[in-house]
Amino acid sequence: MNRVATGLFSSGILLVTAQIATAEPIRPTALGSLPPAVQLAQAQPLQQSPTNEDRLNELLTQGRDQVDAGQVDAAIATYEEAAQLDPENARIHSALGFLHARQNNFEAAVAAYQQAVALDASNPDFYYALGFCKANLQDYEGAADAYRRTIQLRRNDVEAYLGLGIVLSRLGDYSGAITAYRQVLAANPNNARLYESIGSAYLQQEQYSDALEMFQKAVALNPRSSTVQLNLGVALLNTGDIANGMAALERAAAFEPRNGTIQLQLGDVYRAQGNLAQAIAAYEKAAAVQPRLREAHLELGELYLEEQDYLRAIVAYRKLIELEPEDADAHYQLGVALQGRERDREAKRAFEEARALYEQQGNAAGVEKAEAAAEAID
Repeated sequence: MNRVATGLFSSGILLVTAQIATAEPIRPTALGSLPPAVQLAQAQPLQQSPTNEDRLNELLTQGRDQVDAGQVDAAIATYEEAAQLDPENARIHSALGFLHARQNNFEAAVAAYQQAVALDASNPDFYYALGFCKANLQDYEGAADAYRRTIQLRRNDVEAYLGLGIVLSRLGDYSGAITAYRQVLAANPNNARLYESIGSAYLQQEQYSDALEMFQKAVALNPRSSTVQLNLGVALLNTGDIANGMAALERAAAFEPRNGTIQLQLGDVYRAQGNLAQAIAAYEKAAAVQPRLREAHLELGELYLEEQDYLRAIVAYRKLIELEPEDADAHYQLGVALQGRERDREAKRAFEEARALYEQQGNAAGVEKAEAAAEAID
């Protein structure tokens, strides 16, 4: 999760909040975002011998059976053989693209979809899938071009507009993203995701009143969405409505109790308010439901040190180091926590490890700090 300062609430207290990209098709595991039409190939008539045509149909049937059985690697090999028999069949290439994307092999997926669009430039599903895969490779310019081509071929494709808006946001073009969302909003006035996405783009630009208006419309259409409630809470907090903002965040947590990001957001707000006990409780829950959420362990380590709860700080920083072994600051802070427990030999080793990592990273100030801490133990 990328966490950035997005504004002020209450008496000028800085609110650190999560960047929430709602309705986002750029998720490596979200293959449901790919249209069904691009998933499996159907044979097209062949200008070949009956023997080849029979073999092709046999391969396509076999490939579909393998996909149904979850045998993706075998299905890829089958469709690759089919593509050799019928290289002009765009749907075979699109099926290969889908299967490679299912394996998170987006480079191969892009190559397959590019072949598909070269053979059939009038199929919007192929362009949408190409945009999806390029976005996962962080080729946002290429993804935007593919989504625009989808929209040219299919004017009211909400998913393509949402995809275009997301990649434009990734490029920092929030105004362009809002324009994309609004282009399809008039024809889809009851689509909560569009209002939510527009609100998110306003939120990134710190236009909190505009964001709030959009999130309120999204909530009216989809009141049980945890991301809508979370973003609504952020907008409310940043417009100074602390009570309703906290209520929205609590609703978000209630709707999705195993979402560590929401708990992390709650912790950030409690911490900004100076309510350290509640902040710690929220961060602990975030770490419990998502043990690999590094930010939760980072925040816990800092707060435990502030509270001089060195034993828990040691546990938090050891977990953080387990997740990110090259994090020099985590090693240094582990040394501080160990020293607080008078475990000086372990603390010195932690400071020395921090020093080595700082040196590798070219952080002269870090090297000096870690050296001084290690020498102070002697």
